[in-house]
Amino acid sequence: MTFLKLPNFIELPFFHTGGANFFVNQLTNDIWTDHLQLNVVTHHSLDTSLMQSERPIMTLMLNFRMSRNGQSFSGYVSHSLLPDSSPGYSLNSFCVPSHYMADLEEIILPHGIVQDRIQRMARDIVEDFGEQALVCLCVLKGGHQFFSDLFDNIKKLNNSTRTSIPLRVDFIRCKSYENDESSGKVQIIGGDSLSSLENQNVLIVEDMIDTGKTMVNLVDTLLEHKPKSLRVASLFLKRTDRSNGFKPDYIGFEVPDKFLVGYALDYNEYFRDLDHVAVLNRSAMDKYRK
Repeated sequence: MTFLKLPNFIELPFFHTGGANFFVNQLTNDIWTDHLQLNVVTHHSLDTSLMQSERPIMTLMLNFRMSRNGQSFSGYVSHSLLPDSSPGYSLNSFCVPSHYMADLEEIILPHGIVQDRIQRMARDIVEDFGEQALVCLCVLKGGHQFFSDLFDNIKKLNNSTRTSIPLRVDFIRCKSYENDESSGKVQIIGGDSLSSLENQNVLIVEDMIDTGKTMVNLVDTLLEHKPKSLRVASLFLKRTDRSNGFKPDYIGFEVPDKFLVGYALDYNEYFRDLDHVAVLNRSAMDKYRK
């Protein structure tokens, strides 16, 4: 058993399988920040082979229930993880633009698997919010493809189920400040007035969280405008020693600390036209360096 610390410094007991770290990060409301007890109801891991047994995506699932002063909170969290040791797919196994063939080491996530995972993320979001209105903030540029596919899947669920979520959308860009005068802040470019977020359920949609620094600053900035709730959905969470420990509420895939391109992940604006998620080789970094 190990102990994991949430962004608001709650320590939770956690059983892990195969050395994979799994983070319970849904419990960010202040009401749960004091002396929580966690009872793990069920926990199991599922290794799903992708074409060959040596290429697994590990899926960890946890049902949990916690209580404080007679109040209770329960939920279900799932998390998909690509182990560091998992080899990727040959470029010849999939359709890759010929102008990129010499630039890539391997494909680690084919396009179809990415789409299936986004479909499940959309279902989780709809189930969590019920019929509550939701403001979706797309972080440009990288988040646009994920945002579009996630939003389309939520719309399909709205049209095919008895309950639906009223949706608003907005698009922002973030510029981080590094000087002493504005430490811990980000400049939010574009979008409507942030005052319109007051008492609204807000979902930030991002493609990749690396160190987590910019996202933490963005969340802190948006919280100043008093939304009813604020959650983060990121398609990729990079497993890196540089991380500040931030974990989004909805994670598509936890990925190794490699330079990834494709599915709107770019390198100096290249590779946005690559459908699959692939590892960029070192010679390509030099080739496309500005």
